[in-house]
Amino acid sequence: MKILILGAGQVGSTVAESLVSEANDITVIDSDAAKLALLQERLDLRTLVGNASNPSVLEQAGIADTDMLLAVTQSDEVNMVACKLAASLYNTPTRIARIRSTDYLSRPELFNKNNFCVDFSICPEQILTDYISKLIEFPEALQVLQFAEGRASLVAVRAFKGGPLVGKPLSFLHTHMPHVDARVAAIFRKDSPLIPEGDTVIEEGDEIFFIAASKNIRDVLKEMRRMDKPAKRVMIVGGGNIGRRLARALEQDYQVKLIEFNKKACSKLAGELAKTLVLNGDGTDEKLLQQENVGEVDVFCALTNDDENNIMSSLLAKQAGARKVIALINRSAYVDLVQGGKIDIALSPAQVTIGSLLAYVRQGDVAAVHSLRRGAAEALELVAHGDRKSSRIVGRRIDEIDLPKGATIGAVVRGDEVIMGHHDTRIEADDHVIVFVINKAMVKKVEKLFQVNLGFF
Repeated sequence: MKILILGAGQVGSTVAESLVSEANDITVIDSDAAKLALLQERLDLRTLVGNASNPSVLEQAGIADTDMLLAVTQSDEVNMVACKLAASLYNTPTRIARIRSTDYLSRPELFNKNNFCVDFSICPEQILTDYISKLIEFPEALQVLQFAEGRASLVAVRAFKGGPLVGKPLSFLHTHMPHVDARVAAIFRKDSPLIPEGDTVIEEGDEIFFIAASKNIRDVLKEMRRMDKPAKRVMIVGGGNIGRRLARALEQDYQVKLIEFNKKACSKLAGELAKTLVLNGDGTDEKLLQQENVGEVDVFCALTNDDENNIMSSLLAKQAGARKVIALINRSAYVDLVQGGKIDIALSPAQVTIGSLLAYVRQGDVAAVHSLRRGAAEALELVAHGDRKSSRIVGRRIDEIDLPKGATIGAVVRGDEVIMGHHDTRIEADDHVIVFVINKAMVKKVEKLFQVNLGFF
């Protein structure tokens, strides 16, 4: 597929990295030559310096025969204009735009074919807000991901010393909680993946990914590890797009304090937020944090645009006694350094948001894609089509399906029913199949398995 990406920022470069490994022909446009040079050093793709909404630049990049346009620059206006040009002048089949403004997003008619011709819009800030909200709702979890419109969830937890499953084989899981159907989809031990088998023994420090019906998640967490008390007090550092959205999403159900350095921004935030206590100050100021009782906070979220400040304020909060600390970190090298240490969760915005783009970009009937383990693994939701003759999936038991090594079917969602993926589970047409892939290189093979033979059509 020929793909044109506008913007070489965090979102653009991350999606380029994911797609270039899947044999796509990719060109990236950005006005910053240095960013493009760094991208070209690492990846096999074309780059072009220029204004992404300029028709001559788009033509030079080969938009005339492009299959898909991904407009993910920092400017909503540039992204929308580029989509309009791609549709009107070059008849580009698929157009995706990154839109940050709630004013635009609240008017979906702006994106239809009579206006800006955006097939699919993505708002990274809202995706991140929803993601962090789930982590606050389930304080024990490292990651909470939803599938099949929220009917099934995949949750990551860390096994702790003295936990009910540590030192026990996975086959003990059913004995330990016979009343709840759940399945361990994957285990990471010291950053290496393990294929879960019945005799796999869980060790302290293992990162366990389990899948269950969303309504059962809290029960499973209760059995998997010591339940933390529900979060009540949340402190946010950074009143930008994400911090503001998160405070607004939480303030009705939690006691929220928001620290923002800029005085003008504080005044604006105080006017916009109904119940949040807005404080003017520096999130790395130890005295301010102590003064605001950071040690009694259930969840501390550092969400500024500065990675170093987020790391420092999170470390200070943890040292003071905050129960769970979450730091937003743009540089992927930093994420791997701090994750799992003093900082409970290091969030890479690009890795959290890329799933929505990938689900739309990928071939076949991919309903959802979630990036796991900072992009090392993926969880996919694929829809099964056809019958036993036209499909290599439909009408077959899981143990009859030729899955690549390292790929496991965690669950099947059939209507409102969530069925765990056991060896004798049979896949039916229109099932939503949740597949866990421990290596991104296997994704193409998994997708091919779900493709229907041409005779079906």
